[in-house]
Amino acid sequence: MMKKKKYPKSQLHGIIVSIFSGNPFKTYNNKQIASKLGIKDKAGKNLIYTILNELMEQGVLREVKRGKFILHADKLESLANKKKTITGTVDLKKTGKAYILSDEGGDDIFIASNNVHHALNRDHVKVLLFPIRKGHKPEGQIVEILERKKTNYVGILELSKNFGFVVADSQTMPYDIFIPKSEIKKAKHGEKVLVKITDWPEHSNNPFGEIVEVLGKPGDNDVEMKSILADYDFPLSFPKNVEQEAEEISMDIPQEEIARRKDFRKVWTITIDPADAKDFDDALSLQSLGDGLWEVGVHIADVSYYVKPGTLLDVEAYKRATSIYLVDRVIPMLPEKLSNGVCSLRPDEDKLTFSAVFKINDKAEVLSHWFGKTVIRSNRRFAYEEVQKIIETEEGESVKKILKLNALATIMRDERFKNGAINFNTPEIRFKLDEKGKPIETYVKESKEANHLIEEFMLLANKSVAAFIGKPQNNKKPKTFVYRVHDQPNPEKLNTFTQFLNRLGYKLEVQSHESLAKSFNQLFTDIKGKGEENMIESIAIRTMSKAYYSTDNIGHYGLSFSFYTHFTSPIRRYPDTMVHRLLEYYLEGKRSVNKEEYEEKCEHSSDMEKLAAEAERASIKYKQVEFLLDKVGKTFDGLISGVSKWGIFVELVESKSEGLIRFNDMKDDYYYLDEDNYQIIGKRYGQKLRLGDPVRVLVKNVDMGKRQLDFELVEEG
Repeated sequence: MMKKKKYPKSQLHGIIVSIFSGNPFKTYNNKQIASKLGIKDKAGKNLIYTILNELMEQGVLREVKRGKFILHADKLESLANKKKTITGTVDLKKTGKAYILSDEGGDDIFIASNNVHHALNRDHVKVLLFPIRKGHKPEGQIVEILERKKTNYVGILELSKNFGFVVADSQTMPYDIFIPKSEIKKAKHGEKVLVKITDWPEHSNNPFGEIVEVLGKPGDNDVEMKSILADYDFPLSFPKNVEQEAEEISMDIPQEEIARRKDFRKVWTITIDPADAKDFDDALSLQSLGDGLWEVGVHIADVSYYVKPGTLLDVEAYKRATSIYLVDRVIPMLPEKLSNGVCSLRPDEDKLTFSAVFKINDKAEVLSHWFGKTVIRSNRRFAYEEVQKIIETEEGESVKKILKLNALATIMRDERFKNGAINFNTPEIRFKLDEKGKPIETYVKESKEANHLIEEFMLLANKSVAAFIGKPQNNKKPKTFVYRVHDQPNPEKLNTFTQFLNRLGYKLEVQSHESLAKSFNQLFTDIKGKGEENMIESIAIRTMSKAYYSTDNIGHYGLSFSFYTHFTSPIRRYPDTMVHRLLEYYLEGKRSVNKEEYEEKCEHSSDMEKLAAEAERASIKYKQVEFLLDKVGKTFDGLISGVSKWGIFVELVESKSEGLIRFNDMKDDYYYLDEDNYQIIGKRYGQKLRLGDPVRVLVKNVDMGKRQLDFELVEEG
């Protein structure tokens, strides 16, 4: 018979600490510790319970539930210093679990909900890694929040007698925010509010907060759009002192400034923009030089002349870094006096510009270029639709010049794709809104020759400016500059994507950049109008690296350019303003600027651009759901856009709105998921519903709060 294990109290104390240290993410009670140590008698278990409480009083353990203990955070951090840790960014899910995007790259690290340690989405954290188990992905525990990225949230206030909770709109905020009675202010039950997290006590399941602003009644268009902006921490207006500084800028251009510049006011010059645009930051000029030679001028609003470093306007523009384009409004980077007035290249007004001027032959070959400060006077403001009609009919105002610009642009575009550019052409959803902002019609914005015309000359200016500064000259190191870069895709992601396409019957040639680009472009042609189009395009974009701003030039993979920057939109992008300042500075022969300072500005600009894109997508998603609010019970044509363990996703042909048909609502058969082949199969009758199949669906439910749609499958016939 085996002897009972007996330990002196001092030894038992150390053994228990080592159990918790060896499993720092687990909770134990006295019975579980006793079982690990082979202690079965009541006295032994009581002794363990006594030691656990002593360790809690000493700060080694903390009690998470009655009788359940875990290693204290301080000890955990000390342990983290001895074990393998990484730092990274939190991607928090609505379920409470998280993934960490490591600063070192590599696989994402999974964090179970009980190991998130009060971290929130996008926080920068330190993670203690678990020993990797065979066949499992990396896992860990968050041990320290290095930087809290977001403290303000938008949500609905739910009031009780002595306190309230704010249920956040964000799908990445799994916790309701507790509001003490004193911090409710004048907010009422059911109102949409902006709340600031002020504290998160160690033993509390919920963060504590205070109401910062009452936004208004949920469902109101203005309230919802402001809510999206507030949720992404974008300001709803300009500070008064910034507006005042803008108002003090004169619309009149000093004659001495005009005298310092190259004068293009007598050269034919036009702007081409969307019909509803108000800020015109680029113009094109054209004049014949004879013998099949042309001078094309790309003239960009000279924002840097008006917005000087260190001014209130500059500080605010840098903070915002970009304009934001929601469904029904623009939140400009610069006050209206500048964006729509002083800087905007309006017709029949003298305007200051920074220009890239090219000497081009009929084959669209660039023979020479010139960069410098100019003054222009636009002859005409064209909308894209007007130019498109001129191109198609070969009739209309300035027809010969517009056709020549289009002919040159077409050659440049064809050459670009021949050289390995990838034609990502994600459909842009647009809405017609009534006077209250409710969507009454949806349509897909098409990109035609008129859009391509402008795009090609902007690309030409951007890549030429970047090459002018970035190419080494006389064996000298290039000066610090702001580039727009795009890395080649991760080989593992590309391989996964290729296998995914193979199962759907599509091919991707990955042997070289040229073959990959060619097959990517062919793929986008092949999937156009099919149910899998949206899914394949979104996975393709995720497979590719993201473009960003950097002082380290690695080229632009997607465009197949060795040098690329953003020079052409300083009214709406701060990096373009930085590029203008640097180009002017270097044209004057000055020394290179501080690289670290500009890299920090590049990182900030990239972060803000990403947030703006997320806010824009959120506003589109809201309107797509709202469009169907009064259409519950109606039927629509759709295409199966995804399959999952919950059911099938269907994208409506008309509005591109996506909803879920749940397995529970499919009464004709019991369906199961065939994940490998992106389809579901009926167990009884064997009916298959596959990614891309056309279906007829009924709108069953519209949840505006969660921005979710539930559909039901409609039997044909």
